[in-house]
Amino acid sequence: MKAETEVLPATKSTVPDPHAPIPRQIRYIIGNEGCERFSFYGMRNILTVFLVSTLLLYLPEQDRARGAKDVFHTFVIGVYFFPLLGGWLADRFFGKYKTIFWLSLVYCVGQACLAIFVTNRMGFYIGLGLIALGSGGIKPCVAAFVGDQFDQTNKHRAKVVFDAFYWIINFGSFFASLFMPLFLKYLGPAFAFGIPGVLMFISTVILWLGRKRYVMVPPAKPNPNSFLRISRNAITSGIRGQLFGVVAVLTGIGSLLLIPQFGFVIGAWLALVGIIEFGGLGVWLQLDAIRDQHPAEAIAGVRSVLRVLVLFALVTPFWSLFDQKASTWVLQANAMSKPSWFQSSQMQSLNPLLVMLLIPFNNLVLYPAISRLGVQVTALRRMTFGIAFAGLSWIVVGGMQLVLDRGNAFSITWQVLPYTLLTFGEVLVATTGLEFAYSQAPLSMKGAIMAFWNLSVTIGNLWVLVANAGVQSAVVKSLVASSGLGVTAFQMFFFAVFAFIAALIFGLVARTYPVVDHYRTQKA
Repeated sequence: MKAETEVLPATKSTVPDPHAPIPRQIRYIIGNEGCERFSFYGMRNILTVFLVSTLLLYLPEQDRARGAKDVFHTFVIGVYFFPLLGGWLADRFFGKYKTIFWLSLVYCVGQACLAIFVTNRMGFYIGLGLIALGSGGIKPCVAAFVGDQFDQTNKHRAKVVFDAFYWIINFGSFFASLFMPLFLKYLGPAFAFGIPGVLMFISTVILWLGRKRYVMVPPAKPNPNSFLRISRNAITSGIRGQLFGVVAVLTGIGSLLLIPQFGFVIGAWLALVGIIEFGGLGVWLQLDAIRDQHPAEAIAGVRSVLRVLVLFALVTPFWSLFDQKASTWVLQANAMSKPSWFQSSQMQSLNPLLVMLLIPFNNLVLYPAISRLGVQVTALRRMTFGIAFAGLSWIVVGGMQLVLDRGNAFSITWQVLPYTLLTFGEVLVATTGLEFAYSQAPLSMKGAIMAFWNLSVTIGNLWVLVANAGVQSAVVKSLVASSGLGVTAFQMFFFAVFAFIAALIFGLVARTYPVVDHYRTQKA
Protein backbone atom coordinates (compact mmCIF):
# COMPACT_ATOMS: atom_id res chain seq x y z
CA MET A 1 0.00 0.00 0.00
CA LYS A 2 1.55 3.22 -1.13
CA ALA A 3 1.13 6.34 0.98
CA GLU A 4 2.80 9.71 1.31
CA THR A 5 3.32 11.18 4.78
CA GLU A 6 3.72 14.92 5.42
CA VAL A 7 6.78 15.27 7.69
CA LEU A 8 7.23 18.34 9.87
CA PRO A 9 10.68 19.93 10.25
CA ALA A 10 12.69 18.45 13.13
CA THR A 11 12.71 21.40 15.53
CA LYS A 12 12.93 21.37 19.30
CA SER A 13 9.13 21.55 19.59
CA THR A 14 8.45 18.75 17.10
CA VAL A 15 11.02 16.09 18.00
CA PRO A 16 9.28 13.30 19.98
CA ASP A 17 10.58 12.74 23.49
CA PRO A 18 10.87 8.95 24.01
CA HIS A 19 10.54 9.44 27.76
CA ALA A 20 7.54 11.76 27.61
CA PRO A 21 4.85 10.61 30.08
CA ILE A 22 1.17 10.29 29.31
CA PRO A 23 -0.49 13.57 30.41
CA ARG A 24 -1.89 13.13 33.94
CA GLN A 25 -5.23 14.75 33.11
CA ILE A 26 -6.03 11.88 30.75
CA ARG A 27 -7.24 9.82 33.75
CA TYR A 28 -10.23 12.14 34.22
CA ILE A 29 -11.26 11.84 30.59
CA ILE A 30 -10.84 8.05 30.65
CA GLY A 31 -12.85 7.77 33.89
CA ASN A 32 -15.54 10.02 32.47
CA GLU A 33 -15.72 7.93 29.31
CA GLY A 34 -15.93 4.61 31.20
CA CYS A 35 -18.97 5.73 33.22
CA GLU A 36 -20.62 7.37 30.21
CA ARG A 37 -20.18 4.24 28.11
CA PHE A 38 -21.70 2.08 30.86
CA SER A 39 -24.62 4.48 30.88
CA PHE A 40 -25.05 4.47 27.12
CA TYR A 41 -24.56 0.77 26.48
CA GLY A 42 -26.52 -0.17 29.58
CA MET A 43 -29.54 1.57 28.06
CA ARG A 44 -28.80 0.65 24.45
CA ASN A 45 -28.26 -3.06 24.98
CA ILE A 46 -31.64 -3.62 26.62
CA LEU A 47 -33.53 -1.28 24.28
CA THR A 48 -34.50 -3.85 21.61
CA VAL A 49 -35.73 -6.40 24.15
CA PHE A 50 -37.67 -3.71 26.07
CA LEU A 51 -39.32 -2.44 22.90
CA VAL A 52 -40.44 -5.91 21.79
CA SER A 53 -41.61 -7.05 25.22
CA THR A 54 -43.15 -3.86 26.62
CA LEU A 55 -43.35 -0.58 24.71
CA LEU A 56 -44.49 -1.98 21.32
CA LEU A 57 -47.06 -4.44 22.60
CA TYR A 58 -49.74 -2.40 20.83
CA LEU A 59 -48.36 -3.66 17.49
CA PRO A 60 -49.36 -7.03 16.01
CA GLU A 61 -46.89 -9.68 17.22
CA GLN A 62 -45.45 -10.28 13.75
CA ASP A 63 -44.63 -6.55 13.39
CA ARG A 64 -42.93 -5.97 16.74
CA ALA A 65 -39.45 -7.14 15.72
CA ARG A 66 -39.41 -4.89 12.65
CA GLY A 67 -40.85 -2.00 14.69
CA ALA A 68 -38.17 -2.47 17.34
CA LYS A 69 -35.41 -2.47 14.71
CA ASP A 70 -36.80 0.72 13.18
CA VAL A 71 -36.90 2.51 16.56
CA PHE A 72 -33.47 1.22 17.55
CA HIS A 73 -31.68 2.19 14.35
CA THR A 74 -33.50 5.54 14.16
CA PHE A 75 -32.19 6.25 17.66
CA VAL A 76 -28.65 5.27 16.63
CA ILE A 77 -28.95 7.53 13.58
CA GLY A 78 -29.73 10.41 15.94
CA VAL A 79 -26.84 9.53 18.25
CA TYR A 80 -24.38 9.71 15.37
CA PHE A 81 -25.99 12.71 13.64
CA PHE A 82 -25.69 15.14 16.56
CA PRO A 83 -21.87 14.95 16.50
CA LEU A 84 -22.19 17.43 13.64
CA LEU A 85 -23.81 19.88 16.03
CA GLY A 86 -21.45 19.12 18.91
CA GLY A 87 -18.34 19.44 16.74
CA TRP A 88 -19.53 22.76 15.31
CA LEU A 89 -20.37 24.20 18.74
CA ALA A 90 -17.01 23.09 20.15
CA ASP A 91 -14.92 24.30 17.23
CA ARG A 92 -16.63 27.65 16.76
CA PHE A 93 -18.12 28.80 20.09
CA PHE A 94 -17.59 27.01 23.40
CA GLY A 95 -14.54 24.79 23.10
CA LYS A 96 -14.59 21.05 23.73
CA TYR A 97 -14.76 21.00 27.53
CA LYS A 98 -17.79 23.30 27.89
CA THR A 99 -19.61 21.54 25.06
CA ILE A 100 -19.04 18.15 26.68
CA PHE A 101 -20.11 19.37 30.12
CA TRP A 102 -23.36 21.11 29.18
CA LEU A 103 -24.52 18.42 26.77
CA SER A 104 -23.75 15.82 29.45
CA LEU A 105 -26.39 17.49 31.60
CA VAL A 106 -28.89 17.15 28.74
CA TYR A 107 -27.85 13.52 28.53
CA CYS A 108 -28.67 13.04 32.25
CA VAL A 109 -32.17 14.45 31.74
CA GLY A 110 -32.74 12.05 28.85
CA GLN A 111 -31.73 9.05 30.94
CA ALA A 112 -34.12 10.20 33.67
CA CYS A 113 -36.96 10.33 31.13
CA LEU A 114 -36.40 6.69 30.17
CA ALA A 115 -36.69 5.58 33.79
CA ILE A 116 -39.81 7.70 34.41
CA PHE A 117 -41.74 7.04 31.18
CA VAL A 118 -41.39 3.26 30.72
CA THR A 119 -45.13 2.99 29.98
CA ASN A 120 -45.49 6.23 28.03
CA ARG A 121 -44.29 6.07 24.43
CA MET A 122 -44.10 9.82 23.88
CA GLY A 123 -42.16 10.45 27.09
CA PHE A 124 -39.86 7.53 26.37
CA TYR A 125 -39.17 8.74 22.83
CA ILE A 126 -38.44 12.25 24.15
CA GLY A 127 -35.89 10.65 26.47
CA LEU A 128 -34.30 8.82 23.55
CA GLY A 129 -34.13 12.12 21.66
CA LEU A 130 -32.40 13.90 24.55
CA ILE A 131 -29.92 11.03 24.91
CA ALA A 132 -29.23 11.16 21.18
CA LEU A 133 -28.58 14.92 21.47
CA GLY A 134 -26.38 14.60 24.56
CA SER A 135 -24.47 11.46 23.66
CA GLY A 136 -24.10 12.44 20.02
CA GLY A 137 -23.17 16.02 20.78
CA ILE A 138 -20.28 15.08 23.08
CA LYS A 139 -19.05 12.17 20.96
CA PRO A 140 -16.70 14.03 18.57
CA CYS A 141 -15.54 16.33 21.33
CA VAL A 142 -14.36 13.64 23.77
CA ALA A 143 -12.09 11.85 21.30
CA ALA A 144 -10.73 15.17 19.99
CA PHE A 145 -10.32 16.41 23.59
CA VAL A 146 -8.09 13.39 24.24
CA GLY A 147 -6.01 14.31 21.20
CA ASP A 148 -5.71 17.93 22.38
CA GLN A 149 -3.77 16.77 25.43
CA PHE A 150 -0.87 15.74 23.13
CA ASP A 151 1.59 17.62 20.95
CA GLN A 152 4.52 16.68 18.70
CA THR A 153 6.74 15.84 21.69
CA ASN A 154 4.47 13.13 23.10
CA LYS A 155 2.21 12.23 20.18
CA HIS A 156 3.74 8.73 20.06
CA ARG A 157 1.95 8.08 23.36
CA ALA A 158 -1.39 9.02 21.77
CA LYS A 159 -1.87 5.60 20.19
CA VAL A 160 -1.55 3.96 23.60
CA VAL A 161 -4.09 6.37 25.06
CA PHE A 162 -6.53 6.01 22.16
CA ASP A 163 -6.33 2.24 22.62
CA ALA A 164 -6.91 2.72 26.37
CA PHE A 165 -9.74 5.10 25.52
CA TYR A 166 -11.38 2.43 23.40
CA TRP A 167 -10.55 -0.24 25.98
CA ILE A 168 -12.36 1.65 28.77
CA ILE A 169 -15.35 2.14 26.47
CA ASN A 170 -15.58 -1.61 26.21
CA PHE A 171 -14.89 -2.12 29.93
CA GLY A 172 -18.04 -0.14 30.67
CA SER A 173 -19.94 -1.82 27.86
CA PHE A 174 -18.99 -5.32 29.09
CA PHE A 175 -20.48 -4.93 32.56
CA ALA A 176 -23.49 -3.06 31.19
CA SER A 177 -24.17 -5.84 28.67
CA LEU A 178 -23.71 -8.53 31.30
CA PHE A 179 -25.89 -7.15 34.08
CA MET A 180 -28.46 -4.80 32.56
CA PRO A 181 -30.52 -7.59 30.88
CA LEU A 182 -30.78 -9.27 34.29
CA PHE A 183 -31.84 -6.00 35.92
CA LEU A 184 -34.48 -5.57 33.23
CA LYS A 185 -35.87 -9.08 33.79
CA TYR A 186 -35.82 -9.22 37.59
CA LEU A 187 -36.10 -5.59 38.71
CA GLY A 188 -38.18 -4.07 35.92
CA PRO A 189 -37.56 -1.40 33.27
CA ALA A 190 -37.74 1.64 35.58
CA PHE A 191 -34.86 0.36 37.71
CA ALA A 192 -32.94 -0.95 34.69
CA PHE A 193 -33.08 2.41 32.91
CA GLY A 194 -32.44 4.31 36.17
CA ILE A 195 -29.00 2.77 36.73
CA PRO A 196 -27.55 4.23 33.49
CA GLY A 197 -28.88 7.62 34.58
CA VAL A 198 -26.92 7.46 37.83
CA LEU A 199 -23.75 6.43 35.97
CA MET A 200 -24.16 9.35 33.55
CA PHE A 201 -24.35 11.77 36.48
CA ILE A 202 -21.16 10.27 37.97
CA SER A 203 -19.49 10.58 34.56
CA THR A 204 -20.29 14.30 34.45
CA VAL A 205 -18.90 14.84 37.95
CA ILE A 206 -15.61 13.10 37.04
CA LEU A 207 -15.22 15.34 33.99
CA TRP A 208 -15.85 18.43 36.14
CA LEU A 209 -13.22 17.40 38.70
CA GLY A 210 -10.44 17.66 36.11
CA ARG A 211 -11.50 21.04 34.75
CA LYS A 212 -8.36 22.90 35.98
CA ARG A 213 -5.90 20.38 34.55
CA TYR A 214 -6.91 20.04 30.90
CA VAL A 215 -5.15 21.52 27.88
CA MET A 216 -7.89 23.81 26.58
CA VAL A 217 -7.48 24.49 22.87
CA PRO A 218 -9.68 27.57 22.32
CA PRO A 219 -12.42 27.50 19.69
CA ALA A 220 -11.37 28.83 16.34
CA LYS A 221 -12.19 32.45 15.61
CA PRO A 222 -14.33 33.28 12.55
CA ASN A 223 -12.09 32.26 9.73
CA PRO A 224 -12.41 33.53 6.15
CA ASN A 225 -10.49 30.41 5.12
CA SER A 226 -12.67 27.86 6.94
CA PHE A 227 -13.75 24.60 5.35
CA LEU A 228 -17.33 25.78 4.80
CA ARG A 229 -16.34 29.16 3.34
CA ILE A 230 -13.84 27.66 0.94
CA SER A 231 -16.36 24.99 -0.05
CA ARG A 232 -19.03 27.60 -0.67
CA ASN A 233 -16.69 29.72 -2.79
CA ALA A 234 -15.58 26.67 -4.76
CA ILE A 235 -19.03 25.37 -5.57
CA THR A 236 -20.34 28.80 -6.62
CA SER A 237 -17.39 29.60 -8.89
CA GLY A 238 -17.36 28.17 -12.36
CA ILE A 239 -19.81 26.08 -14.35
CA ARG A 240 -18.63 22.71 -12.98
CA GLY A 241 -19.07 23.68 -9.36
CA GLN A 242 -22.47 25.24 -9.98
CA LEU A 243 -23.57 22.20 -11.98
CA PHE A 244 -22.71 19.81 -9.15
CA GLY A 245 -24.36 22.19 -6.70
CA VAL A 246 -27.58 22.02 -8.72
CA VAL A 247 -27.30 18.22 -8.94
CA ALA A 248 -26.82 18.04 -5.16
CA VAL A 249 -29.94 20.15 -4.54
CA LEU A 250 -32.03 18.15 -7.04
CA THR A 251 -30.84 14.90 -5.47
CA GLY A 252 -31.87 16.19 -2.07
CA ILE A 253 -35.31 17.24 -3.33
CA GLY A 254 -35.77 13.90 -5.08
CA SER A 255 -34.90 12.05 -1.87
CA LEU A 256 -37.39 14.13 0.12
CA LEU A 257 -40.11 12.98 -2.26
CA LEU A 258 -39.54 9.47 -0.92
CA ILE A 259 -40.81 10.48 2.53
CA PRO A 260 -44.47 9.47 1.92
CA GLN A 261 -43.35 5.97 0.91
CA PHE A 262 -40.37 5.30 3.21
CA GLY A 263 -40.81 7.77 6.06
CA PHE A 264 -39.14 11.00 7.13
CA VAL A 265 -35.89 9.53 8.46
CA ILE A 266 -35.02 7.61 5.30
CA GLY A 267 -36.06 10.42 2.93
CA ALA A 268 -34.30 13.17 4.86
CA TRP A 269 -31.08 11.23 5.30
CA LEU A 270 -30.90 10.11 1.69
CA ALA A 271 -31.27 13.80 0.82
CA LEU A 272 -28.36 14.71 3.08
CA VAL A 273 -26.18 11.91 1.67
CA GLY A 274 -26.86 13.12 -1.87
CA ILE A 275 -26.05 16.73 -0.99
CA ILE A 276 -22.76 15.76 0.70
CA GLU A 277 -21.76 13.46 -2.16
CA PHE A 278 -22.41 15.73 -5.13
CA GLY A 279 -21.60 18.94 -3.25
CA GLY A 280 -18.25 17.51 -2.14
CA LEU A 281 -17.43 16.46 -5.68
CA GLY A 282 -18.23 19.93 -6.97
CA VAL A 283 -15.97 21.52 -4.33
CA TRP A 284 -13.10 19.17 -5.22
CA LEU A 285 -13.31 20.00 -8.91
CA GLN A 286 -13.31 23.75 -8.33
CA LEU A 287 -10.63 24.16 -5.65
CA ASP A 288 -7.95 25.02 -8.18
CA ALA A 289 -10.17 27.79 -9.57
CA ILE A 290 -10.17 29.70 -6.25
CA ARG A 291 -6.46 29.43 -5.40
CA ASP A 292 -6.14 33.20 -5.70
CA GLN A 293 -8.84 33.72 -3.05
CA HIS A 294 -7.42 31.57 -0.22
CA PRO A 295 -3.99 30.55 1.10
CA ALA A 296 -2.48 27.37 -0.29
CA GLU A 297 -2.49 25.79 3.19
CA ALA A 298 -6.26 26.34 3.52
CA ILE A 299 -6.92 24.82 0.10
CA ALA A 300 -4.75 21.84 1.02
CA GLY A 301 -6.68 21.47 4.29
CA VAL A 302 -10.00 21.26 2.45
CA ARG A 303 -8.57 18.65 0.10
CA SER A 304 -7.41 16.67 3.11
CA VAL A 305 -10.90 16.72 4.64
CA LEU A 306 -12.55 15.68 1.37
CA ARG A 307 -10.12 12.79 0.98
CA VAL A 308 -10.97 11.60 4.50
CA LEU A 309 -14.69 11.79 3.72
CA VAL A 310 -14.20 9.36 0.82
CA LEU A 311 -12.74 6.82 3.24
CA PHE A 312 -15.47 7.49 5.77
CA ALA A 313 -18.11 6.80 3.13
CA LEU A 314 -16.55 3.40 2.46
CA VAL A 315 -16.64 2.57 6.18
CA THR A 316 -20.44 3.02 6.36
CA PRO A 317 -21.19 -0.60 5.33
CA PHE A 318 -19.12 -1.80 8.29
CA TRP A 319 -21.37 0.13 10.68
CA SER A 320 -24.45 -1.31 8.96
CA LEU A 321 -23.29 -4.74 10.01
CA PHE A 322 -21.80 -3.85 13.37
CA ASP A 323 -24.77 -2.08 14.95
CA GLN A 324 -27.18 -4.87 14.05
CA LYS A 325 -25.56 -7.06 16.71
CA ALA A 326 -27.81 -5.13 19.13
CA SER A 327 -30.96 -5.68 17.04
CA THR A 328 -30.88 -8.40 14.37
CA TRP A 329 -28.47 -10.66 16.29
CA VAL A 330 -30.43 -10.27 19.55
CA LEU A 331 -33.66 -11.19 17.76
CA GLN A 332 -31.91 -14.23 16.25
CA ALA A 333 -30.67 -15.21 19.72
CA ASN A 334 -34.29 -15.17 20.96
CA ALA A 335 -35.01 -18.11 18.63
CA MET A 336 -31.98 -20.12 19.83
CA SER A 337 -31.84 -22.65 22.66
CA LYS A 338 -30.23 -21.37 25.88
CA PRO A 339 -30.37 -21.79 29.67
CA SER A 340 -33.50 -20.33 31.28
CA TRP A 341 -31.44 -17.84 33.31
CA PHE A 342 -29.57 -16.49 30.28
CA GLN A 343 -30.95 -13.49 28.39
CA SER A 344 -30.43 -13.10 24.64
CA SER A 345 -29.07 -9.57 24.93
CA GLN A 346 -26.34 -10.78 27.32
CA MET A 347 -24.54 -12.23 24.30
CA GLN A 348 -23.54 -8.65 23.52
CA SER A 349 -21.15 -8.75 26.48
CA LEU A 350 -18.91 -10.92 24.31
CA ASN A 351 -18.15 -7.95 22.10
CA PRO A 352 -16.53 -5.67 24.72
CA LEU A 353 -14.85 -8.63 26.42
CA LEU A 354 -13.21 -9.65 23.16
CA VAL A 355 -12.20 -6.04 22.46
CA MET A 356 -10.39 -5.83 25.80
CA LEU A 357 -8.52 -9.04 24.91
CA LEU A 358 -7.86 -8.29 21.25
CA ILE A 359 -6.44 -4.76 21.64
CA PRO A 360 -3.43 -5.87 23.72
CA PHE A 361 -3.10 -9.08 21.68
CA ASN A 362 -2.93 -7.13 18.42
CA ASN A 363 -0.50 -4.52 19.78
CA LEU A 364 1.82 -6.90 21.62
CA VAL A 365 1.66 -10.05 19.51
CA LEU A 366 -0.08 -9.82 16.13
CA TYR A 367 1.20 -6.50 14.75
CA PRO A 368 4.85 -7.09 15.82
CA ALA A 369 4.72 -10.58 14.30
CA ILE A 370 3.42 -9.24 10.99
CA SER A 371 6.03 -6.45 11.03
CA ARG A 372 8.81 -9.01 11.49
CA LEU A 373 7.63 -10.57 8.24
CA GLY A 374 8.40 -7.29 6.49
CA VAL A 375 4.77 -6.18 6.13
CA GLN A 376 3.92 -2.68 7.34
CA VAL A 377 0.73 -2.70 9.43
CA THR A 378 -0.66 0.67 8.36
CA ALA A 379 -3.90 2.17 9.61
CA LEU A 380 -5.62 1.86 6.25
CA ARG A 381 -4.60 -1.77 5.83
CA ARG A 382 -6.05 -2.58 9.22
CA MET A 383 -9.32 -0.87 8.32
CA THR A 384 -9.56 -2.72 5.00
CA PHE A 385 -9.27 -6.12 6.65
CA GLY A 386 -11.61 -5.03 9.45
CA ILE A 387 -14.45 -4.36 7.00
CA ALA A 388 -13.85 -7.75 5.37
CA PHE A 389 -13.95 -9.58 8.72
CA ALA A 390 -17.31 -7.97 9.44
CA GLY A 391 -18.62 -9.38 6.17
CA LEU A 392 -17.31 -12.82 7.09
CA SER A 393 -19.17 -12.71 10.43
CA TRP A 394 -22.43 -12.14 8.58
CA ILE A 395 -21.80 -15.12 6.34
CA VAL A 396 -21.67 -17.15 9.56
CA VAL A 397 -24.88 -15.70 11.08
CA GLY A 398 -26.59 -16.17 7.73
CA GLY A 399 -25.69 -19.85 7.80
CA MET A 400 -27.01 -20.11 11.35
CA GLN A 401 -30.25 -18.45 10.27
CA LEU A 402 -30.70 -21.07 7.55
CA VAL A 403 -30.57 -23.77 10.25
CA LEU A 404 -33.16 -21.93 12.36
CA ASP A 405 -35.44 -21.34 9.35
CA ARG A 406 -35.56 -25.11 8.78
CA GLY A 407 -36.96 -25.56 12.28
CA ASN A 408 -33.83 -27.09 13.79
CA ALA A 409 -32.75 -26.40 17.35
CA PHE A 410 -29.56 -24.35 17.50
CA SER A 411 -27.60 -23.41 20.61
CA ILE A 412 -26.91 -19.74 21.29
CA THR A 413 -23.31 -20.78 22.00
CA TRP A 414 -22.70 -20.82 18.25
CA GLN A 415 -23.05 -17.03 18.17
CA VAL A 416 -19.60 -16.85 19.80
CA LEU A 417 -18.00 -17.39 16.37
CA PRO A 418 -19.63 -14.47 14.52
CA TYR A 419 -19.16 -12.22 17.56
CA THR A 420 -15.43 -13.04 17.48
CA LEU A 421 -15.12 -12.27 13.77
CA LEU A 422 -17.15 -9.06 14.04
CA THR A 423 -15.21 -7.86 17.08
CA PHE A 424 -11.88 -8.51 15.40
CA GLY A 425 -13.13 -6.38 12.53
CA GLU A 426 -14.25 -3.69 14.98
CA VAL A 427 -10.82 -3.48 16.59
CA LEU A 428 -9.22 -3.09 13.16
CA VAL A 429 -11.68 -0.41 12.05
CA ALA A 430 -12.88 1.54 15.08
CA THR A 431 -9.76 1.96 17.24
CA THR A 432 -7.73 2.74 14.15
CA GLY A 433 -10.34 5.10 12.77
CA LEU A 434 -10.43 7.24 15.93
CA GLU A 435 -6.74 8.05 15.81
CA PHE A 436 -6.60 8.24 12.02
CA ALA A 437 -9.50 10.70 11.84
CA TYR A 438 -7.89 12.98 14.42
CA SER A 439 -4.46 12.92 12.76
CA GLN A 440 -5.88 13.83 9.34
CA ALA A 441 -7.79 16.90 10.52
CA PRO A 442 -6.38 20.44 10.36
CA LEU A 443 -6.42 22.11 13.80
CA SER A 444 -9.50 24.27 13.16
CA MET A 445 -11.51 21.30 11.86
CA LYS A 446 -10.70 18.54 14.35
CA GLY A 447 -14.06 18.53 16.14
CA ALA A 448 -15.93 18.71 12.85
CA ILE A 449 -13.99 15.91 11.18
CA MET A 450 -14.50 13.67 14.21
CA ALA A 451 -18.19 14.45 13.77
CA PHE A 452 -17.96 13.26 10.16
CA TRP A 453 -16.38 10.03 11.44
CA ASN A 454 -19.44 9.56 13.63
CA LEU A 455 -21.70 10.55 10.74
CA SER A 456 -20.44 7.45 8.94
CA VAL A 457 -22.15 5.42 11.68
CA THR A 458 -25.40 7.31 11.07
CA ILE A 459 -25.29 6.54 7.37
CA GLY A 460 -24.46 2.90 8.13
CA ASN A 461 -27.64 2.66 10.21
CA LEU A 462 -29.52 4.42 7.43
CA TRP A 463 -28.65 1.53 5.12
CA VAL A 464 -30.28 -0.80 7.66
CA LEU A 465 -33.52 1.19 7.57
CA VAL A 466 -33.41 1.27 3.77
CA ALA A 467 -32.91 -2.52 3.65
CA ASN A 468 -35.78 -3.09 6.11
CA ALA A 469 -38.07 -0.86 4.06
CA GLY A 470 -36.89 -2.43 0.81
CA VAL A 471 -37.93 -5.97 1.75
CA GLN A 472 -41.51 -4.73 2.03
CA SER A 473 -41.66 -3.99 -1.71
CA ALA A 474 -43.22 -6.48 -4.10
CA VAL A 475 -40.08 -6.65 -6.25
CA VAL A 476 -37.78 -7.54 -3.35
CA LYS A 477 -40.31 -9.97 -1.91
CA SER A 478 -40.36 -11.76 -5.26
CA LEU A 479 -36.55 -11.82 -5.35
CA VAL A 480 -36.39 -13.25 -1.82
CA ALA A 481 -38.96 -15.92 -2.68
CA SER A 482 -37.06 -16.95 -5.80
CA SER A 483 -33.84 -17.32 -3.78
CA GLY A 484 -35.38 -19.97 -1.55
CA LEU A 485 -34.22 -18.05 1.56
CA GLY A 486 -36.19 -16.50 4.38
CA VAL A 487 -36.26 -12.71 4.58
CA THR A 488 -33.86 -12.54 7.53
CA ALA A 489 -31.31 -14.93 5.98
CA PHE A 490 -31.55 -13.06 2.65
CA GLN A 491 -30.78 -9.76 4.39
CA MET A 492 -27.88 -11.29 6.27
CA PHE A 493 -26.16 -12.51 3.11
CA PHE A 494 -26.95 -9.19 1.42
CA PHE A 495 -25.14 -7.25 4.16
CA ALA A 496 -22.18 -9.65 3.98
CA VAL A 497 -21.76 -8.98 0.24
CA PHE A 498 -22.23 -5.25 0.93
CA ALA A 499 -19.24 -5.33 3.30
CA PHE A 500 -17.01 -7.37 0.98
CA ILE A 501 -17.56 -4.90 -1.88
CA ALA A 502 -16.82 -1.97 0.45
CA ALA A 503 -13.61 -3.63 1.70
CA LEU A 504 -12.41 -4.17 -1.87
CA ILE A 505 -13.02 -0.55 -2.88
CA PHE A 506 -11.55 0.77 0.40
CA GLY A 507 -8.36 -1.21 -0.17
CA LEU A 508 -7.99 0.13 -3.71
CA VAL A 509 -8.55 3.75 -2.63
CA ALA A 510 -6.16 3.37 0.32
CA ARG A 511 -3.27 2.38 -1.95
CA THR A 512 -2.89 5.95 -3.20
CA TYR A 513 -4.21 7.84 -0.17
CA PRO A 514 -1.80 10.63 0.94
CA VAL A 515 -1.56 10.38 4.75
CA VAL A 516 -0.80 13.66 6.58
CA ASP A 517 0.13 14.63 10.14
CA HIS A 518 -1.89 17.34 11.87
CA TYR A 519 -0.85 17.02 15.51
CA ARG A 520 -0.04 20.27 17.28
CA THR A 521 3.57 21.49 16.88
CA GLN A 522 3.83 22.71 20.47
CA LYS A 523 1.99 22.55 23.75
CA ALA A 524 -1.01 24.81 24.13
